[in-house]
Amino acid sequence: MSEGWIRVLADDERTRDGARLRVAEATARKARLVASHAQQLLDDLHTAVVRDIEAFRSEFPGDAARAILFEPVQPDGGFVVRKPECPTASLSVTPHLAAASVSCRYRFTATGGLPPREDRVEFVLAGDGGDDTLHIKDRDTGHVFTNADALSEFLLVPVLTGRPR
Repeated sequence: MSEGWIRVLADDERTRDGARLRVAEATARKARLVASHAQQLLDDLHTAVVRDIEAFRSEFPGDAARAILFEPVQPDGGFVVRKPECPTASLSVTPHLAAASVSCRYRFTATGGLPPREDRVEFVLAGDGGDDTLHIKDRDTGHVFTNADALSEFLLVPVLTGRPR
């Protein structure tokens, strides 16, 4: 009679051990995925942002109000995008590869002497669970960006327009 509860307890512990093992394996898989693909994903984002800024500039040649500056920040792969003319706007992108995340900070300065407005967006680097593809996911909304082009558009629209989202 007393062995019954021990057997049930042992089965429960085996179930918990299995769950912990699955979590540990998933964590290790994500770490390998981030280590092997995160820098390429950031490089692709860098390329897409530079391309999109150049395309925007070419739509408004000579228009100083729509001049957009790109500043790479080395060595972590982060960068800053600035719209220096009023309404000024900037975007700072800071990767945290050890934490598998990317922080983005917007700063908007409107006309009329109003104080600057700051907005933040946090992204996590996530695998899709199937293959070895790394994506960027908005931590707050859960929206997944499957490629650098989609993320570039999301990040740049507020800076290019000078208006917060």
